[in-house]
Amino acid sequence: MSLSPLETVWAAICDELKKSISDVTFNCFFKDLVPVFMSDGEFTISINDQHIKGLIENNYSEKLNAAIKTIIGLDMVARIVVDEDEEVILKAEQQSEGLSFEDFFTFQNFIVGSTNRFAHAAALAVAEAQIPQPTFNPLVIYGPSGVGKTHLMLAIKNHIKNKYPHKVVEFVRGEEFTNQFIQALNQGKLGLPLVEEFRNKYRNVDVLLLDDIHFIAGKETTQEEFFNTFNALYQNGKQIVVTLDRPVKEIKTLDERIRSRLEGGFYGDITPPDFETRVGIVNKKAEQSGITLDEAIVYYIAEHIKSNTRQLEGVVKKLEAYINIQNKVPTVAVVQTFIRDIISDDKPEPIQIDNIIVEVAHTYNVSEADILSNRRTASLALARQVAMYIARETTDLSYKAIGESFGKDHTTVLYNVNRIEEFLKDKPYQKELVEDIIKNLRNNASGSY
Repeated sequence: MSLSPLETVWAAICDELKKSISDVTFNCFFKDLVPVFMSDGEFTISINDQHIKGLIENNYSEKLNAAIKTIIGLDMVARIVVDEDEEVILKAEQQSEGLSFEDFFTFQNFIVGSTNRFAHAAALAVAEAQIPQPTFNPLVIYGPSGVGKTHLMLAIKNHIKNKYPHKVVEFVRGEEFTNQFIQALNQGKLGLPLVEEFRNKYRNVDVLLLDDIHFIAGKETTQEEFFNTFNALYQNGKQIVVTLDRPVKEIKTLDERIRSRLEGGFYGDITPPDFETRVGIVNKKAEQSGITLDEAIVYYIAEHIKSNTRQLEGVVKKLEAYINIQNKVPTVAVVQTFIRDIISDDKPEPIQIDNIIVEVAHTYNVSEADILSNRRTASLALARQVAMYIARETTDLSYKAIGESFGKDHTTVLYNVNRIEEFLKDKPYQKELVEDIIKNLRNNASGSY
C-alpha cells in the first residue's frame, strides 16, 4: 500500500531523527507515533500513550523539531496529542492533512536557472507526456545535495497525479526501497507472501520515481530486485525516473547491468545555482512568505549563500519571523547574523555508529545483530571489520569509544582497522564498496534535498 504524502514526509522525518538518537530510543518512544496533519507552524502527531507523550515532550522535543525543520525546510513545532483527542481528529478531517508534503514541491515554485534548466525541462516533459508512452525513459537526474533533485521528483509526481489521476505513481527513496525489500525477504522466510506483495507494488505502476538510487549500490540482492523491476516496467512502456548524487560512472559498485540501463537513458544534471537563480529563489520564497525584502538585502543573501537552496530558504524564514515579531525592517547586519546561524545549523550531523552498522549490514547482507555479535564466520568478520574501519574514518571517536560501541576493546578495533587497510590495498572492488558506503553515510548526514 502506498504511503500518503503526509506519511511520506513523516517517514523522512523519522529517518532524520534516527541520526540523533539510538535505535532503542526510537523504537521505545517514536515508533508508534502517527502523523495527523500539517498546518502553518505545527506538525501534529498522535500517540495512544499519555506517558510516552510526556516523555517525548520533556526530553526529545528539540531533536524532533530540528528533524521536522530539516525535512520540510520550515520552522514548525511538533504537537503531540493522544488518539482519544476528538477535537484534534475532527480538525484533521476538516483540514484533510493541511499542507501536504507535495504542496511544497511543484514545477510552479521551482526556480529555473542556467544550472538546472535542462533537468527542469526534461522533468516537465516527463510529467506532461505520459500518453501514449514515456518521452524520456529512463530519466536520470544527478547533482550534489541541496540543489533540487527531490523537488523535481515530487513535482513530477504531483503534476502527473493532477493531469492523469488514473495513473499509478510511486515515489520512493533508495534507502526505503532497500529496507522494504529486506523486510519482505525476512518475512518471506517465515512463510508470508511479502516478497510477492513488494514486487506487485513496484512492478504494477505507471511511473516509478526512485530518489537517491546510489543507496542501493553494492547491495547485491536489492540491486538484483531493482534490475528485474526496471526491466518489467521498461518492457511494458512505463516511466522510470531516478536521482543520484553523482554521475553513474562514478558509482563503482553499482551493478553493471543497472549502470548500462541508466547510461542508455536521458540525463539531466543539476549544479549549484548561479547568482541570478539564487536571487530568484530568495524573491520567490519571500513572496510565498508574504514579506517584501529590499533589493540590497536579496543581493546580499544571494552573494553569500552559494551552494545550497535550503540555506537560502532558511534565511528567508528567519527574516519572516523577524519582520512579524519585531515589526522592523531588517538591516544587512541582521541578515549577516542569520546567515552565520543558518550555515552553522546546516552543517552535516555527525555520522552515528548505529547508521554505520545499518549501512554495512545492508551492503554485506548480514544482520545488524550479527555485526555486534561474537560470531566469527568469514562474511561476518569482514562486515564487522569494515564497520569499525568506517567508524574510524568518518567519526572523531577514539579506538576505545568505537570498541565500546561494538562490545570490543580498543586493541581489537586497532587490529581490525589495520587489517582492513591492508585488505583494501589489493582489493579494488572492496575498496570501491567501502568508499560508496562512506559517500552514502556522508550524503545522508548532509541531507538529500
